[in-house]
Amino acid sequence: MKVKTPYAIQDELSKMLDFLASFGATENNGVSRLLYSSPWIRAQQALKEVMHSFGFQTHFDDVGNLFGRMEGTVEREQVILTGSHIDSVIEGGKYDGAYGIVASLLAAKELFQKNGKPKKTIEVVSLCEEEGSRFPLSFWGSGSITGKHHFDEIHSLTDDDGIPFKKAMAAAGFGLNNYPNPRRKDIACFLEVHVEQGIILENSRQTLGVVSHIVGQKRFTITLTGQSNHAGTTPMNARKDALATACDLIHHLTNKAKQQSDLVATVGNIQVKPNVVNVVAGEATFTLDVRHHQKETLTTFCSEVFDYFHKTTDEQNIKLNITQWMDDEPVKMDETLMSKMTKMIKKEKIPFRQMVSGAGHDSQVFGTFCPTALLFVPSHQGISHSPKEYTKPEDLATGVNILTSFLYELAYT
Repeated sequence: MKVKTPYAIQDELSKMLDFLASFGATENNGVSRLLYSSPWIRAQQALKEVMHSFGFQTHFDDVGNLFGRMEGTVEREQVILTGSHIDSVIEGGKYDGAYGIVASLLAAKELFQKNGKPKKTIEVVSLCEEEGSRFPLSFWGSGSITGKHHFDEIHSLTDDDGIPFKKAMAAAGFGLNNYPNPRRKDIACFLEVHVEQGIILENSRQTLGVVSHIVGQKRFTITLTGQSNHAGTTPMNARKDALATACDLIHHLTNKAKQQSDLVATVGNIQVKPNVVNVVAGEATFTLDVRHHQKETLTTFCSEVFDYFHKTTDEQNIKLNITQWMDDEPVKMDETLMSKMTKMIKKEKIPFRQMVSGAGHDSQVFGTFCPTALLFVPSHQGISHSPKEYTKPEDLATGVNILTSFLYELAYT
């Protein structure tokens, strides 16, 4: 199918992204659109009207996912689902999530206007939540569709203002059995287009990234307990300095991570007690975030690092406690969909690369549920979750065009 040139849809793309960014716009030119907030409600309702104006059948489910449906003429039951998430982080940018929704809307609109109804049903989805920015739960939208999340998980959850999850959901009109149950069993595949949120594509001067894997993540809280004591009267060889030992452990794991291909390890938070200038630290707690796209590599790295941790703390007479609170396995994208997408991109002679996503996306939830494909467009300077988030209009348009062609091949041929 011949689709619009990148320049032909740039204006429409820009207008729709600015339109969505107006819901939750901040003084710093950012976007704060948290789950079930007023800006979130207005954005979903506005998108519903847009979908309706494009000729789609529209409906919400009971957690607030919004769908625009083009009924298939031959195969109605199984759905080709495409879209992304409508929520943002606090003071985020206007592309994260929103671009994937707009890209899917414009692609589906183009196909419908030029070719009429598809043979196979297409649904564009504006997923209610992915970021976990308001409540301590991520992927509520895709997780509710796939069965990863359930209503019984949210009973005790509250936001920073103490508002219960269920109360916020009910105030937005959801969770009251007024809409269909979010669990779906009719999704044939899921397609997502997203800004990269990293620097790889721009640095390599590639226009598109075909994602092969989404990394697995392990997160830990590590606490070292020594003994607080006087900084002036405690000899160096008699100290049980929790902070000094923590520095040793962090230095070791960082150097070891640098020796591993594609693995990243981050200590993003550290707390010290008593945190006083003239007292030897009696306790140090730090977080560890480790990511890689192969489960075996993740497991081996953590095992070897923790062996060193135990050996070192034993030698220094420091008590060690390691608590794991995240263990998300890597997710591989569907090889058949990746192959078709790659073939299409090569045919159009667009610079691209196959790559691993170091950030989590809704595709990782769908990827364990149904065949899933994830396509990246560049992020300028790798900046994301920031008002400075930016992708060139021509790159955004290229992503829409490839999605349009891909949907045509899957749903019309």
